[in-house]
Amino acid sequence: MILIDAADLAASRPNRPLFAGVSLTVADGDRVGVVGINGCGKSTLLRMLARELDAEAGEVRWGRGVRVGFLPQQPVLPAGTVRDAVGGGWQGAAMLDRLGMAGLVDARTDELSGGQAKRTALARLLIGEHEVLILDEPTNHLDLDAIQFLEEWLAGYRGGLVLVTHDRHVLDRVTTKVLEIDRGSAYLHVPQGYTEGSGYAAYLAGRAEREERAQAAEQVRRNLAARELAWLRRGAPARTSKPKARIAAATALVNGRPQAAARTGDLGATMRMGSQRLGSKGVELSDVSFSWPGGPQVLSGCNVVLEPGDRIGVVGPNGAGKSTLLDLAAGRLQPTDGTVERGATVKIGYYDQLGRGLDAGMRVREAVAGDKGEPSLADVTLMRRFWFDGDAQFAPIGTLSGGERRRLQLLLTLVEQPNVLLLDEPTNDLDLDTLRALEDFLDDWPGIVVVVSHDRSFLDRVTDELLALDGRGGAAWIRGGVAGWLAEREAVAAAPPAPTAPRTAAPLRPAKAAAGRSPSTVRRQLGQAERALATATERRDALVGELGTALDHREMAALGERLATAQGAVDAAEEAWLALADEAEALGLDI
Repeated sequence: MILIDAADLAASRPNRPLFAGVSLTVADGDRVGVVGINGCGKSTLLRMLARELDAEAGEVRWGRGVRVGFLPQQPVLPAGTVRDAVGGGWQGAAMLDRLGMAGLVDARTDELSGGQAKRTALARLLIGEHEVLILDEPTNHLDLDAIQFLEEWLAGYRGGLVLVTHDRHVLDRVTTKVLEIDRGSAYLHVPQGYTEGSGYAAYLAGRAEREERAQAAEQVRRNLAARELAWLRRGAPARTSKPKARIAAATALVNGRPQAAARTGDLGATMRMGSQRLGSKGVELSDVSFSWPGGPQVLSGCNVVLEPGDRIGVVGPNGAGKSTLLDLAAGRLQPTDGTVERGATVKIGYYDQLGRGLDAGMRVREAVAGDKGEPSLADVTLMRRFWFDGDAQFAPIGTLSGGERRRLQLLLTLVEQPNVLLLDEPTNDLDLDTLRALEDFLDDWPGIVVVVSHDRSFLDRVTDELLALDGRGGAAWIRGGVAGWLAEREAVAAAPPAPTAPRTAAPLRPAKAAAGRSPSTVRRQLGQAERALATATERRDALVGELGTALDHREMAALGERLATAQGAVDAAEEAWLALADEAEALGLDI
């Protein structure tokens, strides 16, 4: 059954077109991910499909009696309590609990934060009866438990689904096809045979293939242009007899240009603006506790030492104190008890999820210029390298898309050349290209990185260790990355209740041994060795599978040699891990 049929849709912003000629059909069981760079019109397209906005051109038709459920980026809730806004009796209460809102069911909707309002609107949507769901960044402001639940819920949903998300796990698990908006045009990517792979994998393959075709076509154009240019230059006498039509065609071919890139420059390289030297001491939180006035205790006896080279991810349920921990490390908040010490050379760059300090009425160029009033030539160049070209530099911040505001915030954070980066939900609203550029930048950034995030791909890529907050004031170091933490939580939930034991906070990492490396260094290298061992094992197992299906004896011999090399790599990685594990055990670290 066809639920939505959109044909030749077009939209624009003042002074800039967004897209044109976009067509999409959504039927029962379709799960369509919509991707594209920030500001390309993804949210605008969703509003058209959801009957919230009229198209400037084209037409959208909906099936007879089709009920459309829409989650916008910034939902508006009715006045009253959260419980009233969601409704649904016990079903609504259960959905609020799964989305981390159980403690706020009696809160007034006009007192909620943006993230709380988003979760409330999502709960109301999920308990409703709809033939098609249209979701704009549904994972923003959800914790990892809630995202895992949402993935499972959407995977079991039998209607049509259209969603914009930057979460690669969700795209990979949920979508069956991906609509890419690129430079005003739309490309639909569907896995071969429809059931093979995922929509996200089809998008990556389709995009790479399109770029390869464009490069091949440009090479053909250049070769033809070279021949036509030689023909045009064959002397003045001969030119008088040349057909005018061919002269015009040859001139057009010579003067032709490939399609301009959606963005110019390497953002990952642009981010490398340097950082101030960081001494041996970073940030130390010793026996830190924090309570909001009149509220519950958020952190209790927390001990964390941040040392040069640390790559730490902070996870935990909503309200567990993740942002509070970063605020304490940055000095935005003072602990109720305990101390926070920062090294003399520490310069903190705080990329927070609220965009504090961004004036919605200020223009982009004014924010970058700061106290100078007018941006310098270097400022203008920097804005262009962060993909703020032309009119975008003069745009009021309030008119930017969510991803564009986050990219501007990232620019303003890095231009100060910090040596400690505190990243609070850095992936919210960023498009996939910007996310990959940020990951590449963090790979070899020399300072300390602490990340609060719900994006599993991002955490697995940029962090070496996880600090998990339990929501009751406690914290603990976690092995095995995000998957290990989720598995541990599932095991605890499935286990029978145990006698209540005194809760312990995350231990302060022992002081550096007199003749050895610091515990932080050992812990970090142990995490790296663990990932290296997993990668080497995966490569070996893939070769074992290939060897089992090979028929030609020469192919089998070649695979045998590669398998021997791969097994050697596994053995070496395993020995490295065991040596680091012994060192960690000697330092009293939990492995």
